[in-house]
Amino acid sequence: MSASPASGDFGAGFRAMVPLWIGVVPFGAAYAVTARAAGIDPVHTQLMSLLVFAGGAQFAAVGLIAAGAGPWTLISTTFLLNLRHLLYGVVVAATTRVRGARRALAAHLLTDEAFGVHVAHGRGRPAFLIGAGLSLFVVWNASTLVGSLLARSLPAPQAIGLDIVFPLAFLALLVPLVRDRRSLTVAGIAGLGAWGLGAALEPGAALLLATALAAGVGAALPAGVSEAP
Repeated sequence: MSASPASGDFGAGFRAMVPLWIGVVPFGAAYAVTARAAGIDPVHTQLMSLLVFAGGAQFAAVGLIAAGAGPWTLISTTFLLNLRHLLYGVVVAATTRVRGARRALAAHLLTDEAFGVHVAHGRGRPAFLIGAGLSLFVVWNASTLVGSLLARSLPAPQAIGLDIVFPLAFLALLVPLVRDRRSLTVAGIAGLGAWGLGAALEPGAALLLATALAAGVGAALPAGVSEAP
């Protein structure tokens, strides 16, 4: 019996994330090492990966906890860091119909990496989106567990050059999407805007504003700008 289209899409989404595991594993482990060093026990370290599932926010939260920050500081900081997910959700809702309980699941599993892979390869395929998100969820939580168990013997990702893996992976996802002058202009404005605003704003707010600015410019460009460069 042949597999259903949904199961095929799920598997395709899951497999599409596998090349990114090489960057996820060390950072998941590094998060656990950082959390343990901040005095967070293994159970709560793992629960954060299960329930929050946002690498940047988890690192920020652990740092704030270590510094003795209060709950409102934790909430506001992680909220600003994850503001970009608002735009991710708008894009996904406009291109992919996710119904019922799967919508809540897709929202929880939506990350930068899953969104990028979905936009590049899985638009309109909800099972692909969930498969991509679950792929990262599984490996992130597994690496968190390994990091907790081996906290004293793991090197920092920066020490072995793995901190550059994610930027390169996103560039690999972006390049095929830049097909004309309009998309090249939008990508350039978004990148330069995020870089410039990042000096004055929280990372999440900077990314949100830069993306909104780039999208507005792209929508305002005349049709002729869409010709191939």
